[in-house]
Amino acid sequence: MHDLSRGRIVVTGGAGLIGSAIVFALNLRGIDDILVVDRLDSSEKWKNLVPLRFRDYADADEFERRILQRDGKAGEIRTLFHLGACSSTTETDAAFLMRNNYEYTKHLAHWATEAGVRFVYASSAATYGALERDLRDDADLDSLRPLNMYAYSKHRFDLYARDHGILDRITGLKYFNVFGPNEHHKGEMRSLVDKAFHQIRESGGIRLFKSYRVEYGDGEQQRDFLYVKDAAAMTLHLAEHGDAGIFNIGSGTAHTWLELVRPIFRAMNVPERIEFIEMPPALRSKYQYCTCAMLDRLRASGYDAPITPLAEAVTDYVTNYLIPDRRLDPAALPTGVN
Repeated sequence: MHDLSRGRIVVTGGAGLIGSAIVFALNLRGIDDILVVDRLDSSEKWKNLVPLRFRDYADADEFERRILQRDGKAGEIRTLFHLGACSSTTETDAAFLMRNNYEYTKHLAHWATEAGVRFVYASSAATYGALERDLRDDADLDSLRPLNMYAYSKHRFDLYARDHGILDRITGLKYFNVFGPNEHHKGEMRSLVDKAFHQIRESGGIRLFKSYRVEYGDGEQQRDFLYVKDAAAMTLHLAEHGDAGIFNIGSGTAHTWLELVRPIFRAMNVPERIEFIEMPPALRSKYQYCTCAMLDRLRASGYDAPITPLAEAVTDYVTNYLIPDRRLDPAALPTGVN
């Protein structure tokens, strides 16, 4: 077992959705010897940090400099959660993505493995490309075909770690459709729950894409949706148990878009009104109609906690965070899901 309470913990991307949820989960355990690393831009993601407890903050470029120069202070670190990345699936600057998502991760991974630091990093379910079935985290990496540059930058590091013999000493996490508090800053990359909440508040209804496959009705396209609190719990479990390699992080259940959005109307006490609109032609050939994480390796690692039911997670998110405009706060737990 790896003891998270001993030594300093670094969380890169610590102001982001999953990163701030990791800090929140650590705070709930009474752990605050944490260095948050991020790039605070003109968005309001800095607000995610306000309620959280941590010892210090460092800009991502400054932290990389310390690592590359083997700064003596880095010796205090025993655990590194590397969640920082550009996660936009529409980003087209390939050079930026390779520098930010690939090279940066290489530098941190080599330093961590040389220094004996527990290294857990975010890969992505997007690396599976157009696959809709049998999404196994033990699949041959060479068989995967990512569809966008973001996914390729993540996949490229998975391949690098395998080919350079470090994947058996680190842990990569393929997060599926994670949603929950602290995603306000993500713009178009926000979950449908956040987007739908604001659409309903402004117009009384939401719009979903029509289906273009006969086996799926409108709104019955499926995704593996995972509440961010569950994602954080799975991440900490794998860090503690020292399991190496790549793991899917999802619910293990495919839910429809309708199952995702209907609890939003109920939580807001608004009559259900859903309009189905045409999908842009350019998207139709790339659109996935079903994704579902296979969690065999996660369960084999000993993770046996129940996963929050989708309707319950959506209700908690809307009721306790979106409506009152609150962030994750370890000092003010809402009622309902913890």
